Amino acid sequence: MISSGKHLVLMAPPGGGKGTQSRILRELLGVPHLSTGDMLREAGRQGTPLGLEAKALIDKGCFVPDELIIKVISERLDEDDCKEGFILDGFPRTLPQAKALDSLLFEKGRRLDHVIEIQVPDDLIIQRIIGRFSCADCGAMYHDTLKPTKVMGKCDDCGGSNFIRRQDDNWTTVVSRLKTYYSITTPVLPYYEYQGLLTTIDGTGEVDAVAEKLKKIIGI
Repeated sequence: MISSGKHLVLMAPPGGGKGTQSRILRELLGVPHLSTGDMLREAGRQGTPLGLEAKALIDKGCFVPDELIIKVISERLDEDDCKEGFILDGFPRTLPQAKALDSLLFEKGRRLDHVIEIQVPDDLIIQRIIGRFSCADCGAMYHDTLKPTKVMGKCDDCGGSNFIRRQDDNWTTVVSRLKTYYSITTPVLPYYEYQGLLTTIDGTGEVDAVAEKLKKIIGI
């Protein structure tokens, strides 16, 4: 099988930092950060048959079935920038998705190199999510207390002043999402542990400190 050591899955509860760490690793490894939500939205924007099908479901607030998600991921992995590897963020979420991903990669002559779980206590996760916001222009992420902008009302990266907050970033929704994660996603961990792919790290430190732990695991 072909493997460059850069085929990664990051797993964490919502607000656990996998998106932030995925973006850091993307720059270090030179491979794309693949968020399931972003892939589905991009496929919809491109107007591919699969993308339009996914968009129709999302627009109606419907669940996107695993079979369709896998097909969208399959198309994305065939693009040139994924030849040397990828960082999957937000997938797999369930044991059937993990098995489907293994089958897909096998068909493409690839395999996962690392599955890394970032563990963060629930109280810190709630604090992180309730206070976060992002730049609507460039996507840079911030937090009311943990990572405010250097200049109030101005994005550090692009200088924009248009910020957004997710409507579901509230206490009730966060607690519900955590319960879902623990009941549906954590059973995936033993599956990868059995394969010798799983490593668990403490994600409570500073962003750079957590990134150093990830770099050590990956070997960069």
